[in-house]
Amino acid sequence: MNQEDLILVSVDDHAIEPPNAFSRHMPAKYKGREPKVVKKSGRDVWEFEERITGYMGLNSVVGRPKEEYGMEPLSYEHMRRGTWDIKARVDDMSANGVLGSMCFPTFPGFAGQRFQTLPDRGVSLAAIQAYNDWHLQDWCNAAPGRFIPLMIAPWWDMQAAAAEVKRMAAQGVHAVSFSDNPSVHGFPSIHNDYWDPFWKACADNNVVICCHIGTGTKAAHASDESPIDAWITSMPISISNSAADWIWAPMWKKFPTLKMALSEGGIGWIPYLLERADFTHRHHNAWTNSNFGDKMPSDIFNKHIITCFIEDQFGLKNLDSINVEMAMWECDYPHSDCTWPDSSQVFFEQSRHLSDEVINKLTHLNAMREFSYDPFAILGRENCTVGALRAQATHVSIEPALGMGGAAPERDPTKPVTSGDINKMFAEADAGSAL
Repeated sequence: MNQEDLILVSVDDHAIEPPNAFSRHMPAKYKGREPKVVKKSGRDVWEFEERITGYMGLNSVVGRPKEEYGMEPLSYEHMRRGTWDIKARVDDMSANGVLGSMCFPTFPGFAGQRFQTLPDRGVSLAAIQAYNDWHLQDWCNAAPGRFIPLMIAPWWDMQAAAAEVKRMAAQGVHAVSFSDNPSVHGFPSIHNDYWDPFWKACADNNVVICCHIGTGTKAAHASDESPIDAWITSMPISISNSAADWIWAPMWKKFPTLKMALSEGGIGWIPYLLERADFTHRHHNAWTNSNFGDKMPSDIFNKHIITCFIEDQFGLKNLDSINVEMAMWECDYPHSDCTWPDSSQVFFEQSRHLSDEVINKLTHLNAMREFSYDPFAILGRENCTVGALRAQATHVSIEPALGMGGAAPERDPTKPVTSGDINKMFAEADAGSAL
C-alpha cells in the first residue's frame, strides 16, 4: 500500500464549541439561560448558570510551533480556526488526509461532566440535548460523510439517559461519551445496577460507550517539582486502572452486545494488562468469587473493549497480542499530542510491516463497522483516500502559526517546566475568569 492510498478515520478528536453553539437549540422554556461565551478580563469564557469555565480552549495548540506548546488558548483568536469553525475543520482534515473524525466535547467536558451536577436538572437536560442537536445538525451534518457523531447523556436520571440515547440513535448517532469512572463524580460505580437502563439502551441501539482519558481516573502529578513531562507520559496509561475495572464489571453478562472504547489510551500496554488479568483470575478467583464462566478476562476485553492509538510503534509490532478487530487509529486534533498535518506519514512509517488487510482494519474498516459509519456510500471510496483528500485542500496553509498567544507558564531555560508551573498557570487563569 502507498501512503496516498491510506483511508484514515480518527476515532478521537475534539471540537471547540463556537460561541453560538447552544443558542439555536435551547428550548423556549430556557431561552436566555443557555451556555454562552462572555468576555472576562480580556478573554473568552463560557458561562452557564452563574458558573464560569477556566480554559475554554483546553490545550488546543494545533498549528503552533512546538516551542509555543503549553500556551493554553484564552480566546478564539488564540486557536487555529479549524478548532471551532466547521468549514475550516473539514479543510484541515483534508489537508491532513483524514476522511472521518469523531469529536469529543470541550466546554461540556469530554463526557459532559459539566452538566451533571447543576442544581436545576431541567436546564441541565436542556443543555445536554441542545449540545447533542448542535453537534449532530450544525457540526456533523454540515459535512456529510466526514464525521462520526458522538452524543452525551444525563447521568442523574437513567430513564432520561435511555431516552436520549434512543432519540439520538434514531438520527444515526451510534456513540456516546461517558466517564471511565463515574464514581469520581459522585455517581454510582459501573458495578451498580443503577446504570442498567443506560447500558440496555446502548446495547439495543448499537451505541458504543466512549470513555476518554481524564473523564474519571486521571494521571496524578507526582509533586509540584516533577517535570510536566512525567505527567504527560503517564496520561494515556492512566486509564489502565479503569480498564481493569471495566473487565470485571457486570454489564457484559447482562448485555452481551455492548461495546465500549478506551479513547486516547494507546495500545502498547494492553498485552500486559490482559496477561495480568488472566493471571489474577487463575490465581485468585477461588477466593475472590469472580466468575467468567468458561471465559477468561482477556476474552471479555477482546470482545467488548475498543482500543485506540495515535503513535504506538510497540503496539503495532505486537498486534498479535491484542484483538486487531477492535483497534483503531486516532489523530487527537487539535491537542498537543496530535500528528496534524503529518498523520498519514507518521502512521505509514510505523505500519510498513503490516499487511494491507490489517492496515485497512486499523485505519477505517473497524471504525466503520463498530460505529455504524459508511462514508463510502456518501462520498465514494475513490474520494476518501489521503491522496484524494489532500488534492482538495491545496489552498489550506499548514505552516506553523507564530505568536498565537494564550496563557504560558513561566519558563526558566535552565530548568524543566514542572507540574507546579502548570498548576500555577491554571490557578491564575481560573482566578482571572471569575473576575
